[in-house]
Amino acid sequence: MNALVDRFAGPAREALPRLTEAERAVVERELDALGHADRTGPLFDRLRGVAAEVPERLYADSAEVLLRMHEIAGSGNLQSNLSSLPLVRACFALGLVDGSGRGGPAELVVGRGHIAPAFYAEHYVRGALPFAPLTTLHQGGLTGVVHRDLGFRNTMRYSLGVGVAQAVSLAWELTRRGMDRKVVCLAGDGELHEGVTFEALRFAHDMGLTNLVLVVDANAKGIEPLAKPVNTDYLAAYLGRLLEADGRDEWAVQTALEALLALPGPSVLVCRTRKGAHSYKPAGGAPRSPAGPSFASTTGHLLAGHQARTGREMAVFTPDLAARFGLPGQVPYTNTGLAETLTVGMTLSLPEETLKVVATDAMYYMDSLSMLTEATTSVRNLLVLAGRSWGAWGGAHNATNLLGQLLHTRVYEPVTAAEFGACLDRLGRDPATAHVLSMVDAPFEAPARDCAADIDGAVWLTPPDGGGADAAVVTFGYAGVLVAEANQELGLPHLHCAAFTPRLVPADLAVLRGCRRLLSVEYNGARGGFGEGLRARYLLPVEVHGVRRDIAQQVHRRQLPLHGMAPEMLRERLALLLESREVERAPAHA
Repeated sequence: MNALVDRFAGPAREALPRLTEAERAVVERELDALGHADRTGPLFDRLRGVAAEVPERLYADSAEVLLRMHEIAGSGNLQSNLSSLPLVRACFALGLVDGSGRGGPAELVVGRGHIAPAFYAEHYVRGALPFAPLTTLHQGGLTGVVHRDLGFRNTMRYSLGVGVAQAVSLAWELTRRGMDRKVVCLAGDGELHEGVTFEALRFAHDMGLTNLVLVVDANAKGIEPLAKPVNTDYLAAYLGRLLEADGRDEWAVQTALEALLALPGPSVLVCRTRKGAHSYKPAGGAPRSPAGPSFASTTGHLLAGHQARTGREMAVFTPDLAARFGLPGQVPYTNTGLAETLTVGMTLSLPEETLKVVATDAMYYMDSLSMLTEATTSVRNLLVLAGRSWGAWGGAHNATNLLGQLLHTRVYEPVTAAEFGACLDRLGRDPATAHVLSMVDAPFEAPARDCAADIDGAVWLTPPDGGGADAAVVTFGYAGVLVAEANQELGLPHLHCAAFTPRLVPADLAVLRGCRRLLSVEYNGARGGFGEGLRARYLLPVEVHGVRRDIAQQVHRRQLPLHGMAPEMLRERLALLLESREVERAPAHA
């Protein structure tokens, strides 16, 4: 097995039509080199070997390389990468980014993890990376977030603030071992809003760590502009010596950082930079999906409609993710910055009758499970919107399951506006129960039928003939949309549920219990999930088809096949279900 070919060749070949003639010629030669590259040793070293075999450089400016990477990918955080590019170049110039494993003058931890493409671009112009991998950004090859396999000291998966904690952990370990070596942490002013960064800097100060150098990209912007600039007094209080530099001038950054590395004690370098629009949009605008906007992005409109219909007072809090949920221009909201735990905490002392809405990515609630437990046991009229992107930034496959384990909580994954409205109406009738809504950040056609009439029940998207069935499929939320597409020509009886723990009526249970083969499908963690719940609560002989691995950092269309959720894969699974009539040893899991 050639890991280089497996990881990069397919996505790079798919990108060929989007390349210039010169780029295609170089990539074809690099793909040939990939095929016979050394199959041993670290991945980054093997990529370095391919770059040496095909040394031609198409571009000499890493800013231009970054632009081409995003043009080819069609998405990403170009402006965040350009904001930090002078800082990245300074790190290269000072030998902090070695890539060979020999070590530079200090350890570098990249806390601003989503600027990995800036490092790839600089590696490319310096001859350490071939061009072919750059064409695979977010497509299954290069990740948009730092990873040890790709030339970084640290790997990041979920929370941006984890980088500062990683740097403090390393600084503490080096100190404990008596090693006189500094740790440089490249962070952003937005991620300094994360609670873990406050804890990490306080710990570094209280432990007397003298080997931490924090470099801050201070562009005064997350997804939205920050409420206030980074508090330099706060940083100086914990780290002592503080310098400021023009972050748009790589020489100014290099000079200041070099000085801090030479001086004893901890320090912080604040680099004033500038950032444009957060998300990259291709020239002329991104092509609109035939299915319309992402379902999650309709949340603001749906909340506004609910407020107009009911007249309820509403307080909405989001940690810099208003755009994902379509809140601007629809409902008033408070941006808490990247303060995940505080976002939930802001609901704790509001009037009982106020509808309290918190909106962030499902995986980020894992940062604040203790605060959520506090809220779900003490706050009435609490609506928890859990965004499900499962795209280029990855995710936690079991986040929905964990949220469902909290006391006084019910979880739903609506796939129509009517189901969303039914969830809010149910919260109005049962304000003591926190309602968690998994909001899928993908466009799709709404099913013809839904569970709006009974949000805790189920509805047959494909009813059984004559009231009975030999085989059937039961789905949770978004999986129902995927299965409905796969089932169009097969006609397998298909029961759709919006509730994570549905309350099935006797008539539906009778049909399911009469099946020889019964499959559950959820685009969600299978362990402790929807299907296993059906088996445990109703003693149904369910074969569970769900997600059994963590969420990769790839775009949505590439994500589905990784988990057996692409419609063509589901079609094969359903067809096998119809073909088999063996009941004695039906598998427990698909």
